[in-house]
Amino acid sequence: MAAAAAVGRARRGARLSAAALLALLALALLALTAGRGGGGGGSGSGGGSGVGQLGSAPLPLPPGLREELRQRRRDLRRLEAVAGGGEAAAGGLGCGDLSLVTGVSVLGWGFTKVVARAALAGGGAVALKSVHGAGREVRQCVQRYGAPAGCRRLAAYKLLKEVTLLQRLRHPGIVQLHGQCYDNSGDPEIRVTAMLELGSPLEMIQLLQTPWEERFKICLSLVKLLFYLAHSPLGSIVLLDFQPRQFVMVDGNLKVTDMDDASTEELSCKEDNDCTLDFPTKSFPLKCSAVGKCEGINEKKNLFNAYRYFFTYLLPHSAPLALRPFLSDILNATGDLQYGINETLKAFEKVLHLYKSGLYLQKRPLLLKEDYKCWPSYSHLGCLLSVHSAEEAAAICNSQSQCQSFIITQQRTWTGELGIMSSSPWIRVQLACG
Repeated sequence: MAAAAAVGRARRGARLSAAALLALLALALLALTAGRGGGGGGSGSGGGSGVGQLGSAPLPLPPGLREELRQRRRDLRRLEAVAGGGEAAAGGLGCGDLSLVTGVSVLGWGFTKVVARAALAGGGAVALKSVHGAGREVRQCVQRYGAPAGCRRLAAYKLLKEVTLLQRLRHPGIVQLHGQCYDNSGDPEIRVTAMLELGSPLEMIQLLQTPWEERFKICLSLVKLLFYLAHSPLGSIVLLDFQPRQFVMVDGNLKVTDMDDASTEELSCKEDNDCTLDFPTKSFPLKCSAVGKCEGINEKKNLFNAYRYFFTYLLPHSAPLALRPFLSDILNATGDLQYGINETLKAFEKVLHLYKSGLYLQKRPLLLKEDYKCWPSYSHLGCLLSVHSAEEAAAICNSQSQCQSFIITQQRTWTGELGIMSSSPWIRVQLACG
């Protein structure tokens, strides 16, 4: 029934491409097959990935593909061995839950996987991830080897790796794994579905239009995530495919959702010349450690990517005047990798302290001379801005010729700032403008 409903929606969705329809069919059919018991299918209760079961049957595959499969299987087992020392996060959903989902609709797809939204029988919704059989990774593999089932199996190992990481890594900046289903009942493809916390895609254009305080929150959340990854229970983790599209927003919070290209391995080296960190516009020489690893390369790669994809766009624009020198220091230090993640987190926490405490207000006169614009606002219906105190609200209102009065609201932002509002854009005060 879930499959029929999903296919019906796809037929009615005129804007869905043929690839999306195929992906939707695959997910819906998987939901049905999972409910039949699935032979070796896992319950998704938070145990291991079941890799020992997945590689048991010899397959008549080309030698090159067999070698790639062996390598990915070894990599997964190595990761499971490293992850085995910690406690796995309990994922309560399994194949039985997957067979009962309804309202399946494709959210998007990428190189390896397709993601769909589905409603759970008991209420709530999850994101379903599975191998994208028509994705570029599978297509390129089929072109090389001519073995579709083996190529889908190869892609499935990336999803199994992601599930293994999500079972062990727990942080507010990492999307939560709710469960998983493995179905390898005699089928060489290994059907795998991960059931994840549902988020909305990160839209940078929309973020640029939000108040500075919200943009600072996004950057601070990212820094806290990178600090965790640098000191994770599995060692230093690098996000090899670090792009805004790998993140989602969940209840206003930034979370990384794509971990299949994450790595716990640091680059091996024999000398410092082996440790150059290259980006399209910059290169950074690093040191080769006594144990033959490039020192801090994972941490620094994450940090520079955060600088070029997030900090440069979200931090400077419309920041409070007195905080701009501190933000400029952060941008310069991360852009040149003078800071590591520890120093970066301390710098962000200093800015947060100055902002929350109102100490930054001591560096400017009460009657502001800045050209405060009524944009961006927390509300499109009027001027809704955040301030530290009524005095700051008065200063902002006095600095704008069109502002005649303001109202302190009961709303507070994530930092505890007061709200003011006006009938034309700016503060969490209600500014009444003439």
